[in-house]
Amino acid sequence: MSKQSSHAMAKERAKDFKGTLKMLMKRLWQFKWHLIIALTFAICAAVLNVLGPRFLNDMMTMLFSTTGYQFSEVTRIGIIIVIMYVVAGILGYFQGFLMSKVSVGISKKLRSEISVKINKLPLKYFDKHSYGDVLSRVTNDIDTVGMTLERIMSSLVTSMVTIIGIPIVMFTISWQLTLISLLQIPLALLIVFLVVKFNQKYFVRQQKYLGDINGYIEEHYSAHIVIKAFNGEEKAQEEFDAINSKLRSSSMKAQFFSGLMHPIVNFASNVIYVLICLVGGWIAISTNNIAFLATIITFLTYSKLFNQPISQIGSVMGNLQSTMAAAERVFEFLKEEEQPDESEKTLTIKDVKGKVEFKHVNFGYDKDKQIIFDFNFTANPGEKIAIVGQTGAGKTTIVNLLMRFYEIDSGEILIDGVSTKDMNRSYVRSLFGMVLQDTWLFEGTIKENLRFGKPNATDEEIVNACKMANVDHFIRTEPNGYDMVLSEETSISQGQKQLLTIARAMVQNAPLLILDEATSSVDTRTEILIQTAMDRLTKGRTSFVIAHRLSTIKNADKIIVMKDGNIVEIGTHQELLDKGGAYRDLYVSQFENGTLEEQEA
Repeated sequence: MSKQSSHAMAKERAKDFKGTLKMLMKRLWQFKWHLIIALTFAICAAVLNVLGPRFLNDMMTMLFSTTGYQFSEVTRIGIIIVIMYVVAGILGYFQGFLMSKVSVGISKKLRSEISVKINKLPLKYFDKHSYGDVLSRVTNDIDTVGMTLERIMSSLVTSMVTIIGIPIVMFTISWQLTLISLLQIPLALLIVFLVVKFNQKYFVRQQKYLGDINGYIEEHYSAHIVIKAFNGEEKAQEEFDAINSKLRSSSMKAQFFSGLMHPIVNFASNVIYVLICLVGGWIAISTNNIAFLATIITFLTYSKLFNQPISQIGSVMGNLQSTMAAAERVFEFLKEEEQPDESEKTLTIKDVKGKVEFKHVNFGYDKDKQIIFDFNFTANPGEKIAIVGQTGAGKTTIVNLLMRFYEIDSGEILIDGVSTKDMNRSYVRSLFGMVLQDTWLFEGTIKENLRFGKPNATDEEIVNACKMANVDHFIRTEPNGYDMVLSEETSISQGQKQLLTIARAMVQNAPLLILDEATSSVDTRTEILIQTAMDRLTKGRTSFVIAHRLSTIKNADKIIVMKDGNIVEIGTHQELLDKGGAYRDLYVSQFENGTLEEQEA
């Protein structure tokens, strides 16, 4: 890597650090009264801790005095010292309590912001980022920010007050020993500055690889059966070890260089400790002032007390780097481009008939890779439209565009003559009931899952929908029936899950339907039952069916055959078979043995 590129990367990291710190401080300011009170308590506690040894010096000076001392005066100073430390402890407790509330509040706010953000992101974001990486930002990164923020804020304020206050008090006792004590400040600050500047990149990498490993675990653990079925354990382990090694390497470097600060600063402090003893002893002997021993003891106390905040600053800087690296990933997610706000779009269709028109639609998931080319098609109200084609032909893409999961590059999609662009995307999606190939069910009762698309659905509507989907008998045979809780531990088959998702669409009772491989996860007998239910459901409603099993779409009003983003054939099942084109080839290819005539028979 050239020096110029290294310099540019370092400059960019510095910019990110400052920008991240600014955004974090902006959110912290929302808890300003908690912070102000907590920091005031921290300052007062630090001042009392700094003044404690000063009063102790006065008491010891009296005790070492050759002219004697008054016991009452020594007692008075001792009581003052005890009260000061008790008050400092109480202030420290309340300061810690308030800072805990701030850190927990920040974590809660960031999680809420991410939760809202996820719902505003376009699907294309999740095409390029693993779910595990997003989860890592919500969990690990926010936890890191929350856990370290409390320590950073309180420790930093306490350390700064201590570092400023101790030299001031020491100057009132002995300027010579104060100058010696202050020698460790420039050395410590230089070490901290160099380590922080050099080490930030390793903390950034650590958080990145942590996200990568979470993404890998989420993806591969959910596909554990597939890995075992194809004997892919060894390869999966190798890939995991590679990512884990990168995480280990970056974490070790980050922690190693952070760990250097404390022993180096501690070494400097010990050298100063010895110098104070030597110089203080020499002053006491040369001036024949035995009371100066009290000053030496006080300075040794202050030296150790002074070393603590300097070491804390080194530790805080390490925590700050980890926090900034985690916060940077969180804010990076929050800055992602959102779907345009459409709250001002209030146009609706009073009486939905179900006419759907595609006019000169062009689309590509990437700007340089177009998938749909000048797509034109009209679905009349109540028609059942089947979309077929080989993998990658653009079938699911058409559905994604219809639901406005993605925005078309050019052209128009109309519902009853109204462009979907002119309607709020949430309203457009409410017009469609949808059953996907993936059987997504949430943790909760069967009844709650079936009400997902229509929260106000009655029990009667739910039962009727389940009867139409041929799933009512299965539900009633389960423990608690419709109130059975579905979770990771629930033992129901993939086909039964698919039946429940179909029933969910029936409960929603939307005017238009989309069925994306809705029967792909069920056996042939169940498929026949579902087909009967689907015929009832789609009657009078415009429906779009994506199917690989061409035998399930024989009764479709129109079948669209797609290839490479274009329509190559349109017609009924028999018309397309008679035509002898692409559809016939697809249909015949699904049967390894026998002629088409045998299959039809």
